[in-house]
Amino acid sequence: MMRNKIFEHHIRYLNELFDFLRIPSVSADSAYRQEVMHAAEWLCGSLSSAGLDKAEIFSTDGFPVVYAEKIVDPMYPTVLIYGHYDVQPPDPLNLWISPPFQPEIRNGRIYARGACDDKGQLYMHIKAIELMLANKDLPCNVKCIFEGEEEIGSDNLGKFIHTNRERLKADVVLISDTSIFSNDTPTLTVGLRGLSYLEVEITGPNRDLHSGVYGGGVANPINVLCRMIASLHDDNHRITIPGFYNDVLSVSEEEKTMMNQLPFSLEEYKDQLGIEDVCGESGYNTIERTSVRPTLDVNGIWGGYTGEGAKTVLPSKAFAKISMRLVPNQSSEKITELFIKHFTSIAPSSVKVNIKPHHGGEPCLTPVESQEYRAAAHAFEEVWGKKPIPVRSGGSIPVVSLFEKILSLKTVLLGFGLDEDNIHSPNESFRIDNFLKGIETIIAFYHHYAELKKI
Repeated sequence: MMRNKIFEHHIRYLNELFDFLRIPSVSADSAYRQEVMHAAEWLCGSLSSAGLDKAEIFSTDGFPVVYAEKIVDPMYPTVLIYGHYDVQPPDPLNLWISPPFQPEIRNGRIYARGACDDKGQLYMHIKAIELMLANKDLPCNVKCIFEGEEEIGSDNLGKFIHTNRERLKADVVLISDTSIFSNDTPTLTVGLRGLSYLEVEITGPNRDLHSGVYGGGVANPINVLCRMIASLHDDNHRITIPGFYNDVLSVSEEEKTMMNQLPFSLEEYKDQLGIEDVCGESGYNTIERTSVRPTLDVNGIWGGYTGEGAKTVLPSKAFAKISMRLVPNQSSEKITELFIKHFTSIAPSSVKVNIKPHHGGEPCLTPVESQEYRAAAHAFEEVWGKKPIPVRSGGSIPVVSLFEKILSLKTVLLGFGLDEDNIHSPNESFRIDNFLKGIETIIAFYHHYAELKKI
């Protein structure tokens, strides 16, 4: 019955989502500041229209938090929904088939920046609540907290949560900002990696120099930076920072067996990425390397002359952005300190090093025996016809650890994206089927969770 009602309204749902996707709410670029504010206002209005109460916009030192709630019965369990209305920059624009902020449907997919991450997945929750309220069938209280800074580190969210602890009291957090392995093999994310993100600056001479006159006599910051970065991994692709692995929590053989139940094809994986071979830490397979092992990657590197043609310059400075994905028991603060200490120590005296930490987040795990997980698993089985496989994600959602630390709440990661959705890349998309089945699964979660809380 609920599936029929969703289909009955699906054209309207899509049209509303398209209006949301047309707002270029890029939090990382100050040129889009007014558009991010516009997205918050639009979202607040949408929550009110869906039937939630107290929909309002809370100012922060950055972009605002949008909040709304529906208290059906104080005796009911309360679900706190989190999502983010900001999106990644759309660059490079020339690689988009259709403009990133002009949503388009092709082959059953919605193409637009934010289609999956996270506007499309966030909007499933609003439509699920709207439908349950319209049918007088909402078995839980609901609170929504949507922010506009997730893509730039959620710098102001922790303060908001701490200040509003009483307002945000709940029994569980529900987030749809993750993916499933495939539509044939649904999965539930039970773990996330943490993150430490830094920017390094290497300075040599006090100005750019003529590479013919000074080359060979003065340290080239780009050359030095490349050697320093290369030294951060050994021949087995293990990170060489002293103490980096000290707190890494080992994975049980039982969990490894469960993870490797996924119908993962290494050949298909390589083919999809256009690579001849995979690369990673020795002693682990690709699934394990991308979920339960920590990593260190260079996300950007630059310096000197990069314009058209040639300019024979020995640069004064070189830069790199470096991220480290962390696993349970590792601390982003501790890892950041270890990196700074080590990277500074390996620099030659011919250059100066400056390191600026950007943002971080802590790794987390949700127990598979919890009521929260069981409700989500039952919902998947009801709607998708298969039991989901519990998996750990290689990505990071820093707010999950904030909710656990400040509100003592566990999080259910009920995401419906797919790897081919190209989040953070050109031609981001979201399957219409997954959007609609996501709404249905969220509704099923509420009912299963309410039942389990009665036990």
